Amino acid sequence: MKITIVGTGYVGLVTGATFAEIGHHVLCVDNNADKIRQLNDLEIPIYEDGLEELVVRNFNNGRLKFSTSIKEGTKFAEVIFIAVGTPPGYRGEANMSYVEKVGREVANNMSSYRLLVEKSTVIVRTSEQLAGTMSKYLKSDIPFEIASNPEFLREGAAIHDAFNPDRIVVGVESEKAAKLLREVYEPIISRSGCEYLEMNIASAELTKHACNSFLAMKISFINAVSRICELTGANIDQVAHGMGLDKRIGPSFLKAGVGYGGSCFPKDVDAFVRMSIEHGYNLDLIKEVQRINIDQREHLMRKLQKELWVVEEKTIAVIGLAFKPGTDDIREAPALYFVPELLSRQAILRLWDPVATNNFRRTYPNLNYCDSIIDCATGADAMLVLTDWPEIQGLDLAQLKTVMKCPIVIDGRNVFSPAQMKRHGFIYDSIGRPTVKN
Repeated sequence: MKITIVGTGYVGLVTGATFAEIGHHVLCVDNNADKIRQLNDLEIPIYEDGLEELVVRNFNNGRLKFSTSIKEGTKFAEVIFIAVGTPPGYRGEANMSYVEKVGREVANNMSSYRLLVEKSTVIVRTSEQLAGTMSKYLKSDIPFEIASNPEFLREGAAIHDAFNPDRIVVGVESEKAAKLLREVYEPIISRSGCEYLEMNIASAELTKHACNSFLAMKISFINAVSRICELTGANIDQVAHGMGLDKRIGPSFLKAGVGYGGSCFPKDVDAFVRMSIEHGYNLDLIKEVQRINIDQREHLMRKLQKELWVVEEKTIAVIGLAFKPGTDDIREAPALYFVPELLSRQAILRLWDPVATNNFRRTYPNLNYCDSIIDCATGADAMLVLTDWPEIQGLDLAQLKTVMKCPIVIDGRNVFSPAQMKRHGFIYDSIGRPTVKN
């Protein structure tokens, strides 16, 4: 098939490369000329394991192309996926302006039937608004349809997820739309054996927000339990393990830490709350999820403050700038809370991350970025762990203690075990586990 993807951000680029790999001919369109120039020069603007290999291979074999022209994209394919951003608005609602603009521009350039597929995370009933916009801007009575196909890619594991999805969800209202999307995904369905779920469009739109809000709720729940553990002497690792063995609960997203971040959970939870209010229901449960998530970062800051007493002029090694391992995405990363907060308290910062440094440097160009964890920790009064990169677990703790001015580690991801840190003589405070004092 020929497929157009509008938007070459995280979702659009991964989706386009995946579709090309399974045999489709894909044109990715973006109005950012610099990004399209990069992609045509085979410079990949985001880090995701395996993505560069897919893009290069399918660009070179002619199945993946890039353009700035929405007119070209509209003429190229009958099926057009919308994968543009839906950032939060002023009140937390999802900003649909980019989606709306795609609808207008496709309508202006259509000459025959087109199926527009919402791949972007959109609020429920967006399809109705999009269809209304297109009807207003069509130059003649040309048929079109809207469908929904929410993405469920995990950053850091997106290529694996694209080829091995838990399920594929499509929202359609006609046999024609259903047939086209089934044809798009048939190679993945056959290869992976995943569930292929057809439902109405509103249900598909709502599924994405409901999933992300539920996962955010699991994270906030286990973080709330971790606070009780700290107050009672319980160990959150043991509690979470006991919970996760219950098949009704499962172990996923029961790891206590500094809270969720990234491009999806914060904005999708905000949008879900706002959408529910607009439809007459107050999601107080999810509002509490948001409050717990914010407080978890403040709680970790209080731990650091308690150990240092005075933060001013103390050197802090900040380990991890990406919101999670395996990605260079810093959107809503914990580091974006801690770095300005520590700077406001006149701390001296040293920062390390294996892939997200360049993205973070765009916001904070004048900070001290280090090439290794040991270099970052050298001379530090405390080390603050914010992303659980695998490199941290392989640290030589004896060497780490030697290079630090004071052996204080505040672990927001529970990377180390308290027993291990006690054995090496660290002062160690983590989430929901006993504090180590030497």
